[in-house]
Amino acid sequence: MEKICVAVRVRPAVNEESSNGGGAFWKVEENRISLYRALGTPISGLSYAFDHVFDQDSTNARVYELLTRDIIHAAVEGFNGTAFAYGQTSSGKTYTMNGCDSDPGIIHRAVKDIFEETKMRTDREFLIRVSYMEIYNEEINDLLAVENQKLPIHESLERGVFVAGLREEVVSSAEQVLGLLQRGEVNRHFGETNMNVRSSRSHTIFRMVIESKGKETGSGDASISDDVIRVSVLNLVDLAGSERITKTGADGVRLKEGKHINKSLLILGNVINKLSEGGKQRGHIPYRDSKLTRILQPALGGNAKTSIICTLAPEEIHIEETKGTLQFASRAKRITNCVQVNEILTDAALLKRQKLEIEELRMKLQGSRAEVLEQEILKLRNDMLKYELEHEKLARELEEERRSQRERDQCIREQEMKIETLSSLETFSRSSRGSGQEYTKVSPNEESSVNNRFSEGDAFSTPCFKALPKSFVVSRSHYSNQPECSPLPDTLNDFADEDTWMKMNKGYIADLDSLQTPARKVQSCPSEESSTEEYKQEIQSLRRQLAVVSKERDDLKRQQAEQISLNNQLIREVAVLQKEASDIHEIPQRMCASIVDCKNIYEDVLSVLQSFVADEKCTTAKLLSDTKDIGTCLFSTLESHFANPIKGDRFSTDKSLFNKQCNHLCEKLKSTISSIVVPDASFHDGDNLSSPPYGFKNKVAAWFPVSKFNLPIFFLLFTLIISCIISSWNSVF
Repeated sequence: MEKICVAVRVRPAVNEESSNGGGAFWKVEENRISLYRALGTPISGLSYAFDHVFDQDSTNARVYELLTRDIIHAAVEGFNGTAFAYGQTSSGKTYTMNGCDSDPGIIHRAVKDIFEETKMRTDREFLIRVSYMEIYNEEINDLLAVENQKLPIHESLERGVFVAGLREEVVSSAEQVLGLLQRGEVNRHFGETNMNVRSSRSHTIFRMVIESKGKETGSGDASISDDVIRVSVLNLVDLAGSERITKTGADGVRLKEGKHINKSLLILGNVINKLSEGGKQRGHIPYRDSKLTRILQPALGGNAKTSIICTLAPEEIHIEETKGTLQFASRAKRITNCVQVNEILTDAALLKRQKLEIEELRMKLQGSRAEVLEQEILKLRNDMLKYELEHEKLARELEEERRSQRERDQCIREQEMKIETLSSLETFSRSSRGSGQEYTKVSPNEESSVNNRFSEGDAFSTPCFKALPKSFVVSRSHYSNQPECSPLPDTLNDFADEDTWMKMNKGYIADLDSLQTPARKVQSCPSEESSTEEYKQEIQSLRRQLAVVSKERDDLKRQQAEQISLNNQLIREVAVLQKEASDIHEIPQRMCASIVDCKNIYEDVLSVLQSFVADEKCTTAKLLSDTKDIGTCLFSTLESHFANPIKGDRFSTDKSLFNKQCNHLCEKLKSTISSIVVPDASFHDGDNLSSPPYGFKNKVAAWFPVSKFNLPIFFLLFTLIISCIISSWNSVF
């Protein structure tokens, strides 16, 4: 933990009269500033102590050496750093940050110091990026790229809080950075007020991102630190000064600018005030209320070395503003930051670190049953994970079941409550109707019991009212029914009949109907009998609805059971159909294999028969050759016909080509048979076949003795058998 470094700087007075006048003045004593009267006596309660207090004769070089130089060196080492100037307008903030040609400010000195420090560090490589922005009327503008206006603020785990779309320039020298600063100052908003000729109308933030990495030494035993990348951010902020309209005389655009400046500085003061409180008393910190505090969030109470320089105006007319600035500085002095080096591990560094950790663990586990224990622990963890998953699944199912059960119970309770309410209303109506039709005077005890019953009973019960005391009324024989309009309110306390009323009014007969107030309608209460009938009807209706709902529930359950049984039956049927389809799919393959076997047998048989023919030019040889060609062609046609389903094609429904080919072969067979002439001499008797048959050829010769008379009959019979087989297969498919 590290406290924020806070310093105060008093600028020179504008004229000698204001500094040496007869009023109060500020006096600097080492690291303390106090307010004194004209006679030299201090004013109690207005003395403040800080890390550094710079008087009117101090220079920017001295301020930089004592306040900011350590932060710059820490930024080169990898720490985040922030320095900003705070104070009222025309108190010297811009001069402290930017300075002049003879006495450069903090920003110029910091830039030169950073590049000198990086040149001296020969063991590391540096990459520096700079950006320059302003906050004008709560809008972020890029001073290095005028087209980048109204930029948004984002936040991520990798980059933290950053301004999206802000231009960053990679720089390699201090002169290049100073050139960018000069170009950005041209785009900055300035204005003239009664207190300052060139007043800053926006907050500016000059940011430098310093990345460094250790140089490779070339040796094989490189350490982890060589692969670590350090990334630090240095913010140098020049705030716009707080101002009073009565002193600046701002109006129009200047007035609008002053409102936004004072608002952002007020939020900055609130953030400082919250951060200065203790950890337990600290509440919500309003970083997001202003874009200035949002950007400076890491520097205020975060991971950054921070220094604040508060500039003061020594004139007596600015005493109140100076008090506010000193109070701000006092609160900021109590803030502590948690500062650490920002390191990013590369893949090589992570591997090295993991290897070292693994080696350390192996050294610790040497001499013990490490592997066995690891396997057991892993197995136990897997079992525990499996049990936890099962437990969560069962818990979810149980919770769903309980919720559905609660909903069902709630519906049942609501129906029962309705039935009980209507039943109680019906009972009460019957009891009240049986007790009498007229109101009677109730004793105090009875009245209290009735009230108790009404408060403890059903809310829908009709209360029993006590009869009103008798008042002076006029009895009318012709108006026994309840009037539609309420009569005039009467204030008489006695009872008078119609004759007395006539004597009192000297024979004047008043039209009582005309005296009624037509504006107030009397709402007649429904009779008890009608209400009872309505209650009965409602009860019966609810019971019918309950019966209908129960019947619908039973029907739904029955339909669900039927649907489940139907689904199971369909599943079984689909399985049977799938099995049959697979069997049917295998039929063409089997048929094709059978045709191939028949074709081979056919060719073997004809080969045996041709071996008995001596002369190849005779009619018998020609018959055998034509028959062989016909059979082979038929078998090839069938084989190609059954091979299509094996390759994935369907059976062709058009059999004209197949039938045409069969007819052609039959015609060819008939022509061959008709061309057969009388037996040839090349055929011999069965003398040569007297030997025992061996092999397939001898068996065929033994079974079918060849002669010049039965050879044509044999071919006709064989061809007829093949035609029957083909026609049967064709009819099947």
